[in-house]
Amino acid sequence: MRWSRPIPFLRLGACWLLVLLAPGARAQQELLPYARECAEKIGPIPSFDCRTGTNVPITVNGKVPAAYVPQMTCDRPSLLPPGEGENTDGQCIPGSRALVLRDDGKVQISAYCRQKKIRPADSYLYDEVDLISHNVETGSTCWFQALAPNPLSPDKGLDGRRVPSPEEATPPPGKVAARDFWNPPVKTAASNCGSCHDSDPFMYSPLIGQTGKMPRDPLGWYANDIGEDFKKWPKPLALSTRGNTCTGCHRIGSLHTCTTAMYESVGESLSPYLDSWGLLYPNSHWMPPGLSMPLEQWETTYRRSVQELARCCKDPKAPGCIATPITGASP
Repeated sequence: MRWSRPIPFLRLGACWLLVLLAPGARAQQELLPYARECAEKIGPIPSFDCRTGTNVPITVNGKVPAAYVPQMTCDRPSLLPPGEGENTDGQCIPGSRALVLRDDGKVQISAYCRQKKIRPADSYLYDEVDLISHNVETGSTCWFQALAPNPLSPDKGLDGRRVPSPEEATPPPGKVAARDFWNPPVKTAASNCGSCHDSDPFMYSPLIGQTGKMPRDPLGWYANDIGEDFKKWPKPLALSTRGNTCTGCHRIGSLHTCTTAMYESVGESLSPYLDSWGLLYPNSHWMPPGLSMPLEQWETTYRRSVQELARCCKDPKAPGCIATPITGASP
């Protein structure tokens, strides 16, 4: 996928022979250069154990249920829809883990080990592992993703006991290689994560927000400027209006935030996996986080700002709308 150089004609056959003789070689050529550039421009990414992450609770009406069943409802369902052709058990799956691998004011590295099938609580298998690496000072951001093959099964998946650093060329004996664990960057880029993560690198949701394990850089530099396929992602705008009570805390990106997330966060677009607890205010509204004010006060404080943002989302050039490119720091 990445930045492989043009191959001289006379060497082409030999290179194809090497690819045929070495399964995964093409992925290695793509993943490792990308990961090394990410390490150079952002910071090294360590290997990690998903099981050391914070468990992401799945509750029903404020309590842990006696049992989990496929397609159940819950207080805080996942907002990420299933991938094409995925046979998931729904949006209320227990056992996912959130990890902050680094967050020191210069570099932020966050990982999420996602369950899409119901498994025993002590399982080390996962259906997806996602990692975001972000340079606070420059805005440069990198994305890594691993997916278990379809059809998904509770007794199969990604082994989360040792997730290799994506820049690791040679694993310890008996451990999976980075090129065999992580998707090649071209496949990760095809997931178009940046359309949902359009306001900043780390997208808030009630599900992950309850863990407290999510870096924050809501108004900082942000750019997908590493890797040719990631550079092709749509470039979002930050939309606002004068005196807007929402954008004083965070940006409103012009992509998924404008079309979907903003409405989910104010109770106007509710997940079909929400239970009765999640349908009632203040649980139905998760912006701002930690709501305690009465609904009437929320309406007075935020409703007009949301309406103004919705107007600007439809037409960023409309009168009174402020549209600012979201970029990294200038070199």
